[in-house]
Amino acid sequence: MSVRGIRTRLRKAATIALLPVLALTSCGSGDTSGTTPAGAQASPVPTDDPVAGVRKVGSVAALLPADVRESGTLRVGSSIGFPPGAYYPNGQDKPPAGQDIDLADAVAKVLGVKLERQDASFETILPALGSGKYDVGTGNFGVTTERLKTVDFVTYINDGQGFAVKKGNTALKTKVTDLTQLCGLTIGTGAGTTFEATLTAQKGVCAKAGKKPYDVKVYSENGATVTALQQGRIDVIMSTINGLRYQAAQPASQTTFLGEYHRLDVGFAFKKGSPLTKAFQAAVNELIKDGTYARILKKWGTSPSAIDTSRINPPEHT
Repeated sequence: MSVRGIRTRLRKAATIALLPVLALTSCGSGDTSGTTPAGAQASPVPTDDPVAGVRKVGSVAALLPADVRESGTLRVGSSIGFPPGAYYPNGQDKPPAGQDIDLADAVAKVLGVKLERQDASFETILPALGSGKYDVGTGNFGVTTERLKTVDFVTYINDGQGFAVKKGNTALKTKVTDLTQLCGLTIGTGAGTTFEATLTAQKGVCAKAGKKPYDVKVYSENGATVTALQQGRIDVIMSTINGLRYQAAQPASQTTFLGEYHRLDVGFAFKKGSPLTKAFQAAVNELIKDGTYARILKKWGTSPSAIDTSRINPPEHT
């Protein structure tokens, strides 16, 4: 075989070796929709179905606006990210799965409505709520002071921000408790996320500490972020606590979760002043009360993110 042929084979082998890693977090944890996560194939979807037994609750459904009760449908802008939140375990031509999918479906059953789920990139959903394109948005949206200016939230879990590095990393070995620990490093994160906002807002901390600033690289999908990490183009990823913890548990990812940085309530998103929020809040609280909520979180390994009660527009965690 020629030298060129050998090089071609080596490149193909390297690409194949990376596929499970790339696909593990393709679609983006609330960044954009993407390709089928091979990591999900390595870790099969749990077979239990806690949503199956959920029934309509008349007193909760009565909280819906009359036009919604009459139509019986709600349009959902859904960012299908990586597991355990929302992803495509069997390809984009098959239904999505994940904690957010189960919770939204369970809420819809309590309310007695059908969901018309439309895939959308993370950064487009919140603006589209204001235009009326969607009735509700899902995508692991963290509740922040800035977002509360234009969007209403009904909380359903407590997740937040965390960091992960490539296994064997030597630049960052401990839990990040202060962003000055990132000075001189390159951080990869998703477009339009709370992670990008936090890193951008705090970019001056390194100069104040007399250190070299950190660099932020923003990616439209998580597959690209993980590729950059594996190839050494970034030093660390900032993303969701649950997503990074799940990712680190998959051998193909070759990542190490560094722990929590900042907790955030996560909620269903609505346009400001939406008449749907009270109904959704009551539905989530009904699921908490009857035990369905706990079973959904147990199914997806996110029980530490459980909340005691759903709230409308809580203040951002400090």
